[in-house]
Amino acid sequence: MTRRWQPHRLADKLPALRRRALLNRQVRAFFDARGYLEVETDYAVRTPGEEVHLRPFRTERLSPHGARETLWLHTSPEFAMKKLLASGSGPIFQLARVWRNEEGSDRHAAEFTMLEWYRPGASMSALMDETEALLRATLPPVVTCRGITCDLREFERITVAEAFARWVGADVLATAHDPVALAAQAGTRLRDGESWEDLFFRLLLERVEPELGQSRPSFLTHWPAAQAALARRDPADARVAERFELYVCGLELTNAFVELTDSVEQRARFIDDRQRRHALYGGPDWAMDDDLLALLPDMPACAGIALGFDRLAMLAAGVDDIAQVRWSGEGG
Repeated sequence: MTRRWQPHRLADKLPALRRRALLNRQVRAFFDARGYLEVETDYAVRTPGEEVHLRPFRTERLSPHGARETLWLHTSPEFAMKKLLASGSGPIFQLARVWRNEEGSDRHAAEFTMLEWYRPGASMSALMDETEALLRATLPPVVTCRGITCDLREFERITVAEAFARWVGADVLATAHDPVALAAQAGTRLRDGESWEDLFFRLLLERVEPELGQSRPSFLTHWPAAQAALARRDPADARVAERFELYVCGLELTNAFVELTDSVEQRARFIDDRQRRHALYGGPDWAMDDDLLALLPDMPACAGIALGFDRLAMLAAGVDDIAQVRWSGEGG
């Protein structure tokens, strides 16, 4: 029998794991001081999420009477936490275990910890301010990870349109939904069957992301409306959504939205996401979260954010592999 657990591996990474434990306490203290309530929602759910490119784990609930129900391990606690917000919870945070199938690398794990929080009344700018404060409260002023050093005393904020103009040479908003025009401006060949979204993400990965979070952390803000996900459109410019991501030492650390509370628009987005997911991957489906959609109009105006806690631990410990900050019982 092959032994998966190797005791010496724990000794090798114990300093990083001790730093992770300290980080856990620091995060809780930060949110406690700001009046947040810590919550813990179900992990096995009927609707794991609607993101096109995430693959959930399937499980099954057996009742005492023998009934069987298919459930899924959630890919994010977002849907459950929004139901709490709509029911009057006030500001909340959660350190949630989440699962995403077919993921695994030195920056990804199929099972990992997500720090997610929601602040009623917050604007996108206010949420970025709070995210900066969290990192300054839990990390040293200068962090080094994967050979990149970042100074946390100064954060950069750049829109997607500005980033594409600077590093791609393209007007990403003027060419929205027109892959031929975007490819021409970017000076690249459009691949067979490549959609505008495919090209957008190829250029983002190849030309934009390598420039972000290098000497200082970078907020990438105001995403094209087609990439709004669960964010509302910007009232000042309907071409973009109030969404941002944060990069530190080249690591994508967060994904954040000013939350959409229009249930009709959100249902339409979910339906479109399902159609695209089926076209790309096929596979099983799950129940639409009608409870969430019914409650969205009751949810207070707020901003919410998901932060990869394991990656934050990598920055805190100064290690280059996510396995070094995971208490894995499977030999990792």
